[in-house]
Amino acid sequence: MKCQILRVLPTRSSFCSSVNSTQLARSCNGTIPFSGGTSLESTLAAMNEEIFIDFQKMNKTIAVHEQDMDVVVQPGISYDALNEQLADQKLFFPPDPGPGAQIGGMIAQGCSGTNAYRYGTMKDWVLGLTVVLADGTIIKTRGRPRKSSAGYDLTRLFVGSEGTLGIVTEASLKLTDKPENVRVAVGAFPDIHSAIRTAVGIVRSGHPLAAMELLDDMAMKAVNSSGYSDIEWPEKTTLFFKFAGSPAHVAEQVEEVERLAKEQQCVQFTFSNSADEADSLWEARKTALWNMIALKNDPSDNFISADICVPISRLGDMIAATKDSFERSGFIGSCLGHVGNGNFHAGVFFPAKDWEKAKGLMREAQKLGVSMDGTVTGEHGIGLVNRDALIWEVGDGTVATMRQIKMALDPLCLLNPGKVFKLWEGQE
Repeated sequence: MKCQILRVLPTRSSFCSSVNSTQLARSCNGTIPFSGGTSLESTLAAMNEEIFIDFQKMNKTIAVHEQDMDVVVQPGISYDALNEQLADQKLFFPPDPGPGAQIGGMIAQGCSGTNAYRYGTMKDWVLGLTVVLADGTIIKTRGRPRKSSAGYDLTRLFVGSEGTLGIVTEASLKLTDKPENVRVAVGAFPDIHSAIRTAVGIVRSGHPLAAMELLDDMAMKAVNSSGYSDIEWPEKTTLFFKFAGSPAHVAEQVEEVERLAKEQQCVQFTFSNSADEADSLWEARKTALWNMIALKNDPSDNFISADICVPISRLGDMIAATKDSFERSGFIGSCLGHVGNGNFHAGVFFPAKDWEKAKGLMREAQKLGVSMDGTVTGEHGIGLVNRDALIWEVGDGTVATMRQIKMALDPLCLLNPGKVFKLWEGQE
């Protein structure tokens, strides 16, 4: 698709003149805010020659309030860069989606990542936003208080709206203490259900682990085949645990986790004794997606995925059914993800000629997730790809309400038009 790129200078006046709604309405079919470009599900697809508004130059940290443990930033800064700046003050911003993600996109997608089990998702870390509406009006949803009952929670309205309701130009974010004495343990299990029972036991135990991630047997095979890891792993369903805190606190948590794992026939439990060992063990989880490329039958194979989230008690059944469908399809696929939240990523490699078959596998998995009181997307968003799936999950009435909010704030449909839901019947 053809599109224009509008690069925004880091000044408010130049930004506002650039996005004058009357000019946009006359000159193009809409505009799409762009920061890191890492979002999935075609959220950034320019279907109608929309203008991209590029925020890479609006990448400053405006203020760090160390005593209040919050920070004010522009949308073009990455979470990695922000945490590097905060490290000297021993502060930490927890949401950690894919590498390259920037704050503006993280807000738009309502992202999360491997830290979500301990710290929650992006919506839990946004205090207030400055937003430019479709008609050029600038609003501030809230300041920097940790709590407020003042009117509608517009901050939460914009978080996860995928750039369809307004354009974020500034964000106040909550911070926490930087984790110390980070350690990692890895447990291999005979099957999916024993691993999930361990995860449920840990959640119910109340121990606040820093992270708890799952890779299935195919994902662990990929780790061994890729060469990224210097460890030869059992090719079984594996849980990765991350701990942080004082040595005594970490030791107590590790002892309890190992006990719960062995109750579920854990066949191998490995613990890091140093920060370097922890990094080495966690590397297998961090590189999981790249590892999977090693399992392609053919270099030209395509990849499709879904990020379903269900109540954690149903996660074992959900993953087992999804893996069974992959085996029956003949495609190479795996399941991995944020098991502490009930969120997992399912994906398969397939020849281009089998696109419809592969897409059908993902749709059936999403429908199964909804039938288990889950969601079709735990963190990737709706974009274009999941618009029909959103209707399966929440129903026509709820989507119609979302559409009414969109039309109230953006009646000319200038902001990322056609994403999340169709604006009219028959829209592509």
